Amino acid sequence: MSETVTKGMDNMSSILDNVQPAVKKETKRIIKITIVGLILMWILFAVLHFAMPDKVPLDYTVFLGGIGGGAVAVLNFFLMGLAVQKAASASDEGTARMKLKASYSQRFLMQILWVILAIVAPCFHFVAGIAPLLFPGTGIKLMGIFHNKI
Repeated sequence: MSETVTKGMDNMSSILDNVQPAVKKETKRIIKITIVGLILMWILFAVLHFAMPDKVPLDYTVFLGGIGGGAVAVLNFFLMGLAVQKAASASDEGTARMKLKASYSQRFLMQILWVILAIVAPCFHFVAGIAPLLFPGTGIKLMGIFHNKI
């Protein structure tokens, strides 16, 4: 491996070493929720496609949009966990509040840019790209209602 790749892998490893176990655990849970949501969404697309093939596609754009939207959803949750972790270690409440506000703004911008890309880029089906952004929150709420652990 080249030295640049090795340094990049070392930097990623050191970033993940600083992540608290609770953030890792909850992110894994969100990954599972998102995967289940994606599978259910793709099944729904398949059913709708067979019922209305002229109106609902079932092609690579649906799958690519879902994967992209799912990745953004999981990344958003992970970055939120990191922000809360950093805010908890801040020396004063004002600094913690500022870190959380900055993180929220950056994560919101990331999601808005993804939504725009999912709508504009022809390689993504816009519904399949946007819907996964709702999966983590919906999954967490459903788990709270049914008290299930994923």
